[in-house]
Amino acid sequence: MEASARTRHAHELFAPLGPTYDRYARLLSFGQDPRWRSFLVSRVPPGAQRVLDVATGTAAVAIELARADTDRTVIGVDQSTGMLAAGRERVERTGLSGRIDLHEGRAEELPFPDGEYDAVTFTYLLRYVDDVPGTMHELARVVRPGGTVAMLEFGLPRGLWRPLWELYVRAGLPAAGAAVSPSWGGVGRFLGPSIREFWRQWPEPRLLDTWRAAGLDEVRLQRLSLGGGVVVWGRRA
Repeated sequence: MEASARTRHAHELFAPLGPTYDRYARLLSFGQDPRWRSFLVSRVPPGAQRVLDVATGTAAVAIELARADTDRTVIGVDQSTGMLAAGRERVERTGLSGRIDLHEGRAEELPFPDGEYDAVTFTYLLRYVDDVPGTMHELARVVRPGGTVAMLEFGLPRGLWRPLWELYVRAGLPAAGAAVSPSWGGVGRFLGPSIREFWRQWPEPRLLDTWRAAGLDEVRLQRLSLGGGVVVWGRRA
């Protein structure tokens, strides 16, 4: 299936950011992005020895997964050749190239047989796919029964923190991104509306029901950093 204009725009927006992505993602999230990734990785049981990391980007999660268990091998998949190039360089620098293998591919059409992996992780993915239920079914398909699926996504803070979040994503984030580069300025303008629209269409109850409909149970959601990050995880039934 051909990607929509919205999905293609997101892909084009992030494609050139590979070499600087991790540094500025950390900076623009006030240092919270690495903390969120660590919590995501902690949801994967130590016994999960073969793990698929979808939307792997620069391999930050894949590297942390490999470091968490010395017997673990990780396959990373991303549709961005630029991000994957940065990821391969990073994997090589960390000395983990023997246990991490990165491939180009799409979450909607994973080139793996059913039940191939002990766990699947994905980060900042569902906002960019056109068919959320279909993608969740595909992600669950490649996990063995009893295996773990876990995701990280930006969230919407609640209560008194929401106005501060709105001020940041409407003014502070675009300005800070533009100060880095025109490409990061575009990302700064894009993220706030993208996050709002995703949670408008997929509020937490509906999102969790979609996970269950994909064949996952024991589904849980944890809000992090006053709700700025959200991790969801569950077990393949």
